[in-house]
Amino acid sequence: MKKLSILAIAFVAIVLAACGGKKVEQTDKAEGEKSFEQEQIEASIKVQVDSIAAELGQLKQFPFVQEGADLKLTNEEKQVKPEYLFSPAVAEEATTLAEKYRILSALSVDRKIAALYEMPTDEYDKAIAKLSADINDPSFKVIDNANSLFETTGALYDAMNENGRINYFWQLASSALVEQLYVVNQNADKFLSVFDDKAASNVTYRIVLVLDALKNLTQYDPEIKPVAEALASLEPLNATTVDELKAQMAEAKEKIEAARKALVK
Repeated sequence: MKKLSILAIAFVAIVLAACGGKKVEQTDKAEGEKSFEQEQIEASIKVQVDSIAAELGQLKQFPFVQEGADLKLTNEEKQVKPEYLFSPAVAEEATTLAEKYRILSALSVDRKIAALYEMPTDEYDKAIAKLSADINDPSFKVIDNANSLFETTGALYDAMNENGRINYFWQLASSALVEQLYVVNQNADKFLSVFDDKAASNVTYRIVLVLDALKNLTQYDPEIKPVAEALASLEPLNATTVDELKAQMAEAKEKIEAARKALVK
């Protein structure tokens, strides 16, 4: 009897082991298929985002930050220094890599405005240099001046793509976009004076492209999701003329300010 019992137990153990082995094989197979499907999804997203970046790279920057911009301030206007710019000290508050990219981009925009008002820019230069060193992105080598990072050119995207940092490219692009929109709203009459209808249309098309890229990336990058959520409120901006842009931005002023606070805390 004892021998029969032992044999029975052994038989059951062999059966269970065999079933267990099949379950493991099935699980491994399912995980392998899932991984393959995920790779296919990410590859598709990558193609879409590359296409969006190519479109973005063809757009001209906001007219008032372009090299040799026609925007001129009078001596009286230069006397009233903008108090709405980020302090360079905000660079010390960045903790995550994504935050450092976003603050770097915002500060590069603000430095441009500070220079326009003939304000000292040494502290901005130091903050930008420190953030660039902390980030240590080899992609930045394609840029002649770190102060122009907000331009998010096609060359920068290609370099960040090569270095596996395209998600951070969109952190830069998002922050630069929001900061420039915010700056415009502080003195719309002055900053929009150098816009024509095509430039106004380019602004809203830039918003469409950045939002589209963010929506694609959120499918597999949880770190980009808060950025997408912060910029989602900008979707109604769809101006095709300067007058429309001015009116829509005034209406969206609080939303732009909220997006700015969400990106650079």
